[in-house]
Amino acid sequence: MTYKILWADDEIDLLKPYILFLEGKGYEVFTVNSGADALDLVETQKFDILFLDENMPGMSGLEVLLHIKKIRPNLPVIMITKSEEEELMEDAIGSKIADYLIKPLNPNQLLLSVKRIFDKKRLEEGKTNITYQQEFLALSMQYQDHLNAKEWSDIYEKLIYWELEIDTTENKSMAEVLNNQKNEANAHFSKFIEKNYEGWLMNPNTETPVLSHLMLRKHVFPKINDKSPLYFILIDNLRFDQWKTLDKYIQEYFRLESESTYYSILPTTTAYARNSIFAGMMPSEIAKNYPDKWVYDLGDSDDEEGFNKHEEFYLQEQLKRLKINAKSSYHKIIHQYQGKQLVDNFNKLATNDLNVIVYNFVDMLSHARTDMEIL
Repeated sequence: MTYKILWADDEIDLLKPYILFLEGKGYEVFTVNSGADALDLVETQKFDILFLDENMPGMSGLEVLLHIKKIRPNLPVIMITKSEEEELMEDAIGSKIADYLIKPLNPNQLLLSVKRIFDKKRLEEGKTNITYQQEFLALSMQYQDHLNAKEWSDIYEKLIYWELEIDTTENKSMAEVLNNQKNEANAHFSKFIEKNYEGWLMNPNTETPVLSHLMLRKHVFPKINDKSPLYFILIDNLRFDQWKTLDKYIQEYFRLESESTYYSILPTTTAYARNSIFAGMMPSEIAKNYPDKWVYDLGDSDDEEGFNKHEEFYLQEQLKRLKINAKSSYHKIIHQYQGKQLVDNFNKLATNDLNVIVYNFVDMLSHARTDMEIL
């Protein structure tokens, strides 16, 4: 594989010997003499490293760096400068550069910096692939065992972990192997659901997982207290791998104390599963107890949100049925203005015992409903 290097320097012609040196080592080097030109190329082409001169006319190196990190956050940037000022170095390092070199340059210094970045990628990928290969057999053997719902959740979490790890590797050489293993897991898991689902509903026991209609009762309502408001946030259609991607950003603001899974009822579609969560009942029970609220024929409407118009009603009915005396609010965010209203009035929610917030943007994106204003 040939690595591509982009070098931005307003005196790029004077750097020809260094460029020839790197090309002689097998690297493909592209050159520009301004920060603006560097940004244009980075937006349209893929590079493995960017050499960036700090002191260029027009956009400075630090200004270019800020834009680069927005459009290509994972592109390693090596800052090159004549200055040894501590403040400048701190600004560059704080902007997440990969390395910092000071002119006059030394060819071997350049090569060492490049190799350090590429070797780090290669070593990390090698370690990821070896470790996954070691776990591959253990996971495959587990499918053959008699697993319970918790053990299947653990397998799913492991597969998602490896999917995200392999996705960060440069060549993704184990991606096809992992995909095949996921398909195998899906086949075994489907048989597990066929065998156990009816029993979970008719004869629940200690190994029965928490299903949609029990989720609030098991995970949310026990946390209601009179000391602080509780916020229950439901993001419709958010997959676990997407959650793990967002997790690192959320943890900048919140401490994640625990993480657990629940099993959706069947069908898993919004009309059934989400209504079941808020009503605390299976769909057949909702239809029996609230016939005027339940939508029978799901084929009559293209408006999927029409199947969830009564979630707030179901929530209040479940609280009454369980004799939970809690002041609550319910907010469904479908349109942009609804999100803005929630933010503008957020302080008022502090007087409630329970605040439920439903976001639908992931569901809209997954169904490519581009007519929605929030998109």
